[in-house]
Amino acid sequence: MIATLLFAAFIAMMLLGVPIGAALGLAGAAAIALANSDAQWFGLLAVPQNFYAGLGKYPLLAIPMFVLVGSIFDRSGVALRLVNFAVAIVGRGPGMLPLVAIAVAMFLGGISGSGPANAAAVGAVMIAAMNRAGYPASYSASVVGAAASTDILIPPSVAFIVYSVLVPGASVPALFAAGMIPGILAGLALIVPAVWLAKRHNMGVLEAAMPRPPFWKSLREAVWGLAAPVLILGGMRAGWFTPTEAAVVAVFYGLFVGMVIHRTMGVRDLFPILKESGELSAVILLVVSLAGIFAYSLSTLGVIDPITKAILNSGLGEYGVLTLLILLLITVGMFLDGVSIFLIFVPLLWPIVEHYKWDPVWFGVLLTLKVALGQFTPPLAVNLMVSCRIANVRMEETVRWVGPMLLAMGMVMVAVIIWPQLALWLPGVLGY
Repeated sequence: MIATLLFAAFIAMMLLGVPIGAALGLAGAAAIALANSDAQWFGLLAVPQNFYAGLGKYPLLAIPMFVLVGSIFDRSGVALRLVNFAVAIVGRGPGMLPLVAIAVAMFLGGISGSGPANAAAVGAVMIAAMNRAGYPASYSASVVGAAASTDILIPPSVAFIVYSVLVPGASVPALFAAGMIPGILAGLALIVPAVWLAKRHNMGVLEAAMPRPPFWKSLREAVWGLAAPVLILGGMRAGWFTPTEAAVVAVFYGLFVGMVIHRTMGVRDLFPILKESGELSAVILLVVSLAGIFAYSLSTLGVIDPITKAILNSGLGEYGVLTLLILLLITVGMFLDGVSIFLIFVPLLWPIVEHYKWDPVWFGVLLTLKVALGQFTPPLAVNLMVSCRIANVRMEETVRWVGPMLLAMGMVMVAVIIWPQLALWLPGVLGY
């Protein structure tokens, strides 16, 4: 009965517009109090303990740093220089600017671990450029929102960091390596419908007449941005620094590029950058800490075992259960953000993973792919929300363009299910 009230209270508060973190914390605290009505203080002394326990984990230190990296590279002009270099390579013509937007978003995924930050950085440059070339604003927002979702697959990734905290058997380096190939495949899959839609609907007719940037000049301007993922990922692979330390290195590298090389940032710009990053990091970490209370109430109420047994005894078999979980997460992904999905569902799903002996790294990539799909699936799609705000369009206008892109990335998810080595080959080669 109390377990039912736990989920009912959580859903009711969500429907009333209570922030996700507060809904998790309040529902969890209420369930703890009801379950310990005879105890001193109703057992609520466990609330501050689990609030801190949810937050006091070393890998989580990387999250504020990678969020800060995204803001710094957004303001430093790196995205614009990468766009010019990409245009110099692929040229002009219908469908080329969407291709460039996806390619640049994938590349920035190797710098920042935040999808919304990636959508803001790419959208600020690409949406205006696509509008000038004759692409509809709703289509431009759809392409940028979908492209930015590859950010949580291509390392570094905030989602993988959160998952590694929840699943001790999956290390951050192994997850980073495992996400690389599926992330690249997801980006390539998005290019196909984006270019096809542009050509089919005769978009970008003005693009062919626009000048093509000179190759060598654009390469010289973009080289500092191109070097960033090499420094971050190469340094981790060489053992120079941990993923958390890599985030700090990336911050100082971004500041150096923005303030010394490109000189697009000054000391006065630091305060708004730090303020914006601090606010976004605080939201993420507050949700993580409050979800610790929710997770504790789930474990103490004994909710996880009955749910696990019900799913395992459903007679669906291994792939039937996996299909059920994907459909469940697709539905949930329409309403919840990725970090919340991880924090709520990983504790519930972990006994199932152990029962079927699924590889925890592979399952983490699969779950992250699902979260990536949710980031541009209406009605609550954080990346799409950012790109729609930049393009000044309503999210409903993007539905006709988003559908084929969701299908394309969904096919990558199916491929990872059928061929797990798409995720596990690279970690094995690198010795993770």
